[in-house]
Amino acid sequence: MKKIISTIALFSALCAACSNIPTSLVPDTPSGAPDYFCTWNVQGYAVSYTGGTNTRAVINEQYMFGAEKFENWAELFPEIRADLYFVMDDSWDIPQDVNNTPNEYLGLTELDASRFPSFTGTPTQRLKKLTKKVKSLGWKGLGGWICAQEAEMVHVPANADSVEAYWTERLQAADEAGFAYWKVDWGHKDRNDEWRKNLTAWGRTHAPNLVIEHAMKGKYIEFSDVFRTYDVENITATPVTIQRVADLLKYSAQGDAAGIVNCEDEPYIAAGLGCAIGVMRHPFNGNLPDGRQDHVFPPVGRDYKSRLDEVIRGVRWHRIAEPFGVADDAHIDTVKLQDYWDIRPNESYVGHKDGERLHVSAPARVSRNMPLPEIAADSTTAVPFVMASRYPNGATAIVTTERTLGRECVLNPVAVTVKMSDWYKPIGIFGLYESLVLDFDNEIGAQDFTVLGQDLAGELAIDITDRVSIQGTRMIVPGELINEIGLMAAREGDKSTPGMVLQIFAQ
Repeated sequence: MKKIISTIALFSALCAACSNIPTSLVPDTPSGAPDYFCTWNVQGYAVSYTGGTNTRAVINEQYMFGAEKFENWAELFPEIRADLYFVMDDSWDIPQDVNNTPNEYLGLTELDASRFPSFTGTPTQRLKKLTKKVKSLGWKGLGGWICAQEAEMVHVPANADSVEAYWTERLQAADEAGFAYWKVDWGHKDRNDEWRKNLTAWGRTHAPNLVIEHAMKGKYIEFSDVFRTYDVENITATPVTIQRVADLLKYSAQGDAAGIVNCEDEPYIAAGLGCAIGVMRHPFNGNLPDGRQDHVFPPVGRDYKSRLDEVIRGVRWHRIAEPFGVADDAHIDTVKLQDYWDIRPNESYVGHKDGERLHVSAPARVSRNMPLPEIAADSTTAVPFVMASRYPNGATAIVTTERTLGRECVLNPVAVTVKMSDWYKPIGIFGLYESLVLDFDNEIGAQDFTVLGQDLAGELAIDITDRVSIQGTRMIVPGELINEIGLMAAREGDKSTPGMVLQIFAQ
């Protein structure tokens, strides 16, 4: 099989070389999307999740760049580093020997010299040197977790001018250092509407290239660059995340706000709903260093750490079509799928009882800038969640993803029909299908055309013209073709479902 695929790939490359048809459908240029890798879970893994104090203790120079086992985090994700910010989580700005909370340093936002001793100078100089180091390793930029409060050690008077001066100084330092991302999380002011809105406004004035991410209240997305859907248990992450994104789609970004949803570590949901990605999984697979099962990424359900290919595919899709802000563009199914998980020990960071059934639900279908997809399945089939979005540049992404049922994640292939508008724009296809019907507004105009398909994790497009069927206004893509093309670049042992891009070229 590998030899046959290699021959097809070579033939496609030769054909493409002598025409205007590209050899790859995925651009070489890194995405401009505000996607990132966050260190919180790799911090926790390194210390076997033995509490917040230990987890905070390992965000430092040694673990980011060291050569020992479970270190050198800055060398992770080599295939997509250029598309991702490297975001240091709690406590990069706090002394190495202060790892308890609360503490007087929370909200300081100055790179701590005891954690990063090789990066010397003033706080701004230290941060600038670390930024340069991280970017030299191929990352898009450097970011950090921000506590939503002023550091108590600074003794900021509780008046508006003093608070603004405090954050202006820090924003200007971030701007001078080239610091790229603030992940603003919990703190004394985490639900303070005025403070959150002011921080964004000050950021646009004093650090216009800094992405400021908010969380906590859904309405904050109206003034945010990025809004994070927040932490989830991975055993039920898919339906919980779909529901949280659907809840945010009722808002509209205001003024110059980007209004992008970050749906965290769900790259296919991100593709299907126009969201940004916050990667939390990592390649340190298997049990924790102390031998216990990894309860944050348990080897059950979707088994996230065995699905690194889907991260690559989702992030590389953003080279084709970048996330877009919330507006009055969403269609949300009134039908909700009811999922559940029968939990066993060491499958969550939440203290559930052994055997407890967790009930979650989410809309069966969600779409943006286009009608809801249609699903054909018999009454005994557990249908998947289905999402579709037409991006501002005309590209479309279609996704089917798993159900959480008992002790399994189930993804049954079904026939899906999607209304389309442009024959010649890229189409991202993620998940499993019996067939995918692309129903366009009119018949294809060209007499001669070529249809290319490519695994989003791969580098070479394949000619699939003879393997799709065009009937009037419809193109029918067989499910087995999606499986084949969407897994062509799959790494051995990876459990990700297919993720491909399809595009038609007139000749």
